[in-house]
Amino acid sequence: MTTKIIDMRSRPAFLHDFYGATPGTGEYEVAKWLNRRVGSKNDEHFARSTSTEAFVEEIREAGITAAVVVGRDTPNLTVSNDQILELTAPHPELIGIASVDPQKPNALAELERAVDQLGLLGVNIEPGFGNPSLHADDPALYPIYDACAQLKVPVFLMSGPTTPDLDYAKPEAVGRVARAFPQLPIVCYHGFYPYVNDILGVAFRYENVHLVPDMYIFLPGGRLYVEAANGFLRDQLLFGSSYPFRAMEQTVDDFLKLGFQDDVLDDVLFNNAKRLLNLDL
Repeated sequence: MTTKIIDMRSRPAFLHDFYGATPGTGEYEVAKWLNRRVGSKNDEHFARSTSTEAFVEEIREAGITAAVVVGRDTPNLTVSNDQILELTAPHPELIGIASVDPQKPNALAELERAVDQLGLLGVNIEPGFGNPSLHADDPALYPIYDACAQLKVPVFLMSGPTTPDLDYAKPEAVGRVARAFPQLPIVCYHGFYPYVNDILGVAFRYENVHLVPDMYIFLPGGRLYVEAANGFLRDQLLFGSSYPFRAMEQTVDDFLKLGFQDDVLDDVLFNNAKRLLNLDL
């Protein structure tokens, strides 16, 4: 079994109320609710991450080598790229991924600043959470994809059961983007659950599509990701905890019991992410 793990989706609770920063708030209760829904044994575990130091300590205790911290830029929730840089830069265990709202006039300029000036290693967009909501293959998003391809960084698409309208989580749109931008690495956060069969079909056809099912790999139907990784998807599946919405150490332990072949685990837990983000770890 590998001794190295890259967690492709992790955020400390203190970063925003949405992540459970403030006990007694509605957001805190929602964070607890989501933890219960995805199988966390302790629905309040995230209360520990009240500082960067506590967050990094938990990463180390879980046996995780490095954790990807991703920003958010939607009409309802913003964690800026400068915040991500400030959080991740002092700690070798933390890797920053930018986020832009493609519908903002300065989206392309901010994307280029985040990569060229801030040194963030990829760009996250959340089309289904936009105003208005967009499908992943909406032509309005193509300049974002083109810019990421030119800058040689992956684009991260976030979609899953919490998307306001599941119609915007359908994977066929990802396939059309993958076909239009064959040199662009596309990373699908939440594995586009619950459309597991569909996204696996897309990833089978397009090798530039990578899946991070994160907490949804533990839900009904999630074992299909494992079955695929033991075959054609070996180089395209990556580990993610989705902390603070699932406990880190528990998620690592649970992940190791899902039935991955021993020779596949190194790739899924570490090698695929190292290659995708061009890391020196």
